[in-house]
Amino acid sequence: MVSYSNINFDGFLEIVYDFYKTMKAHEISLVYEGKITHQITKAFVSLAEAQMEEDQEAVRVQRTVFHVMVECLQNISRHADDHESTDIFSGKGIFMVSKNSEVYCVTTGNAIVNEKIVALKKMIDEVNELDESKLKNLYMKQMREGRLSEKGGAGLGFIDVRRKTGNKLEYQFLPVTEKISFFILTTTIPRNI
Repeated sequence: MVSYSNINFDGFLEIVYDFYKTMKAHEISLVYEGKITHQITKAFVSLAEAQMEEDQEAVRVQRTVFHVMVECLQNISRHADDHESTDIFSGKGIFMVSKNSEVYCVTTGNAIVNEKIVALKKMIDEVNELDESKLKNLYMKQMREGRLSEKGGAGLGFIDVRRKTGNKLEYQFLPVTEKISFFILTTTIPRNI
């Protein structure tokens, strides 16, 4: 039998309520932390679809949000680095969808080894600097001859998301340990596309 005598429910309930207020203030409609699987991705798309239909969101916006969600979730499932089994970040990620009157924001976060930061920053910065025509050319070039990593991808996800949304990718690397950082990526999707 489990004993609950050492759990401070009042403090925990305050945390839950504060989290709820924060979600409402920032219009966060979906949050998940853990391993990202194909089943989780399908569930998120279904939840987002139901919410956007209820909000009577334009079909084109819905399709773009779904596309970005899937790309970002696949990025976590493919590239969240596994670390020591005691590491709370090992192979996991965070996924969040929020909105305001102008945009939807899809935010993901996952741990990566620090050796990958320079190449990842370079790739995202290059993608962010290209105009629509150059993005299309780069996408086609990567499709034809891109070098795939051992986990798949050749930066195609970043290129594709940037093309579909028309907005730059926002990112940050937060140090966790001397070997690991937490990579946060936010994509904005205009609600008037």
